Amino acid sequence: MGSLPGDTIRTRPNGLVPHCRQASNCRLHGHFGQLRKTMAKALVTGGGGYFGYHLGCALANKEIGVVLFDRKKPKWDIPKQAVFFQGDVQDYEAVFEACEGVDCVFHVASYGMSGMEQLQNKELIESINVGGTKVVIKVCQQRSISRLIYTSSVNVVFGGDPIEDGDEETVSYFPLEKHTDHYSRTKAIADQMILAADGTPLKGGGTLHTCVIRPPGIYGPEEQRHLPRVANNIQRRLFIFEFWSPNTLMNWVHVLNLVQGHLLASVALTAERGYIASGQVYYINDGENTNFSEWITPLFEKLGYKKPWIRAPAFLVHATAALLEYLHLLLKPVFNFTPLVTRNEIRNLTVTHTFRIDKAQKQLGYCPQKFTLADTVDHYLKTRPHCRDQAFSHVLLLTFGMFLSVVFLSFLF
Repeated sequence: MGSLPGDTIRTRPNGLVPHCRQASNCRLHGHFGQLRKTMAKALVTGGGGYFGYHLGCALANKEIGVVLFDRKKPKWDIPKQAVFFQGDVQDYEAVFEACEGVDCVFHVASYGMSGMEQLQNKELIESINVGGTKVVIKVCQQRSISRLIYTSSVNVVFGGDPIEDGDEETVSYFPLEKHTDHYSRTKAIADQMILAADGTPLKGGGTLHTCVIRPPGIYGPEEQRHLPRVANNIQRRLFIFEFWSPNTLMNWVHVLNLVQGHLLASVALTAERGYIASGQVYYINDGENTNFSEWITPLFEKLGYKKPWIRAPAFLVHATAALLEYLHLLLKPVFNFTPLVTRNEIRNLTVTHTFRIDKAQKQLGYCPQKFTLADTVDHYLKTRPHCRDQAFSHVLLLTFGMFLSVVFLSFLF
């Protein structure tokens, strides 16, 4: 990855490059000058989270003032050019105050994506994902902030039906009433709200220009949501069987490629670029269709475990996931556990859903850099905390869930 003139790369004692330095390395392919010229100060909702923090670092390293807005402070150091503003995206007054002097908002904050979060009460997920988006749009209009970029998800169009090389024009929203998880449903509602807000008037004159970025699963150094959970389950010997299909394809996106897509979109919402991104949707990924079994191989190898060789039918695992979700809700008052997998996660691993990035390449100038999961795994192994051994309870629940699934299915057939 290239560096800016005069940059000095300083590593930590363990030899790892600090996150803010990594984030500044995303390539803008000639748009760096335009970015600084058109943006003096930006706000990132969800700036305390993994992607929001990286996006904020990239902006700060390009000498743009940044407000990292979140309920929780980032686990990493706040970079120069950035400030942390503690607040809830559902709180209009807090968002309004944080947006003073801001000329571009990146709305990254969301809730309920995976694991235990996905099983929380629907009202909370909707309040943050839909209510928070409504607040952000209103603040942009009242503060005369002309640019709003929303971090959506491919799950707004993917709900279990195969999608092969889908694009922005031909793939429509998955019906809201058919979504099995509330996160995907609320993200789809917010996605449409952002697009509907494009072209609306700003207080004091001017027009709001919005666009939507739809990424798949995110990976990268110190990603906290996907890799650690899978690694812990491998170490607990919970992945004793394989249920994902060898023919199922999907996309992933490295955090720095996703940062690049967002920065380019912000430039493409300016008069200098003819507002080409205004009201548009872009799929952003690494530009490769990947089989999960092959993609996850480096994690098994570097952890010193063999890949699963026992094949389990996907429908049985899906039924087990449904029962484990039910058990989670039933036992929550006395025993709060994170299910091994959820129905939404099973669906993502067993049904092909891939998307083209041609539109982002043509309109934004997006050009993904080449990354591998192996590099991320190496970083994870150097920094990971010790895994708490809860294997017995998890295996017991998994076995019990599969037993109940078999019994239930036997009654059906």
